[in-house]
Amino acid sequence: MTRQVYSGTFSEPETTYRLHRGDPFSPREAVGPGTISSLGSLEISTEKPEKQRRLAFANWIVSPDNPLTPRVIVNRVWQHYFGSGIVDTPSDFGANGTMPTHPLLLDWLAVELVENGWSLKHIHRLILDSATFRQSSHPRARARPVASYSRLLWPVPPRPLEAEPFRDSILSISGRLDLRPGGPGYSIFEIQREGVRHYFPLKEYGPEHWRRMIYMTKVRQEQDSVFGLFDCPDASQVMPRRSRSTTPLQALNLFNSHFVIQQAEFMAERLKEDVGAGSADQARHAFLLTFSRPPTAAELRDSAALIDDHDLVTLCRALMNSNEFLFIP
Repeated sequence: MTRQVYSGTFSEPETTYRLHRGDPFSPREAVGPGTISSLGSLEISTEKPEKQRRLAFANWIVSPDNPLTPRVIVNRVWQHYFGSGIVDTPSDFGANGTMPTHPLLLDWLAVELVENGWSLKHIHRLILDSATFRQSSHPRARARPVASYSRLLWPVPPRPLEAEPFRDSILSISGRLDLRPGGPGYSIFEIQREGVRHYFPLKEYGPEHWRRMIYMTKVRQEQDSVFGLFDCPDASQVMPRRSRSTTPLQALNLFNSHFVIQQAEFMAERLKEDVGAGSADQARHAFLLTFSRPPTAAELRDSAALIDDHDLVTLCRALMNSNEFLFIP
């Protein structure tokens, strides 16, 4: 049996030169290993091997004397929770970026990250336990003239879930979410090979497709047929902050997709197993699974009538398409 081996020849990096007008045939002075001069120096000689160059660069990135790294990290975490960072240009902290709305808060969080062993869990706890995160999202008349766009976080404006947790949430309430970590990814395309590969959306989904969306295989310039419309970038784009859009195609594609119809059927089966055949009990349990709250009297009456007039799958399908399920309040 023939064994396949990947091998290579390792060599030290050659001398790098500044090229006159970018012309590789017009080298000027040699350039040693280093960083942008305005941000410091690696203080390493050109004779050092590549391993030590990489180590010096890594140590410079996480050095306590380099404030940029922790500031960028905590700003991204803040952006994840509030939809916009303290600096709302997350990939540009320079002159072309915007000024932080809360500069002292940004510095304090950065110091907390470094002094607590670069623990992201510590930063998550600080934000989630803060009064800022736990305040009501209802608008306040006194604050509106001061910050009409909520940049000062009064209140946190509602925003849609990102595509990945939205898809995972559908699988969770249907009872089909596979939480096993690691392993190979899964594809959501049918592939036809005709000289080049052609990708077509799947028409049937099985257990191998019920893992978290983070394990979905990304194909450059190809989108998921359903959740790609929810501002989920393809693998050919770099998106420091995703755009947010609300379009008719999102609602139409979600309501009529094979994936959502299949998961609505699974959710209906789960409800029948959990609470039996009573339409009121089924509707009440469906609201608890979907919205983590019981239905109001009017919602319960209308939902039970929908089940009786049509079927339980119709209610499940409607709940999966509701704004309360899609949006973070």
